[in-house]
Amino acid sequence: MTKASRSKTAPAKGDEEGTRARILNVALQEFSRLGLSGARIDAIAAESGLNKAMIYYHFGSKEQLYVAALKESYQRFREIEGALEVDGALEPEQALRKLVGASFDFHAAHPEFVRMVMGENINQGEYISKIPELRAINHSAIALLEHVCQRGVAEGVFRADVDPVDLHMSISALSFYNVSNRHTFSFIFGRDLGAADVHAARRASVVDTILRAVRAP
Repeated sequence: MTKASRSKTAPAKGDEEGTRARILNVALQEFSRLGLSGARIDAIAAESGLNKAMIYYHFGSKEQLYVAALKESYQRFREIEGALEVDGALEPEQALRKLVGASFDFHAAHPEFVRMVMGENINQGEYISKIPELRAINHSAIALLEHVCQRGVAEGVFRADVDPVDLHMSISALSFYNVSNRHTFSFIFGRDLGAADVHAARRASVVDTILRAVRAP
């Protein structure tokens, strides 16, 4: 490959991080809407304003781009949690309230995350298994919940038998459903789950449900 041809496909080093982020932002939306099989590199290139060669330069293949987008969707969620600064800064109940509320809000604001998770479950986890570091990335959520629960138990406000993984599952499930079933639920019951007042009421209900489940008798 000549120097001239390389310059058409390879960005300057200073631009690589921004270019990758630009591709991932578009790819996340494309894969979340259409899945791995339905998404097209042509569409991702057109939407990102880049050529296909640039995408292949950074990610190698459509499958590798999908895996990178899947990893990115989880990382963004964990970064939000990590920025909350609840551990030690708030009383255990307040900390858990903030964590549950943030999870609920993130799911509502990022339906692409919900669709990516749903799609990967349809794939039976075939591609998430290609991201072994994702276990470590997601462990931070469990570690944070575990520490909040331990403080709550020590203060006598939380039950001693709360399993942080089970608690995380309950928070995720309640937050997830509000997005994954938004359209069917809204049609069947005539309640727009995307409306601000409905979101606020459901958010409060989910937070209260979780807190009632962990409180000491």
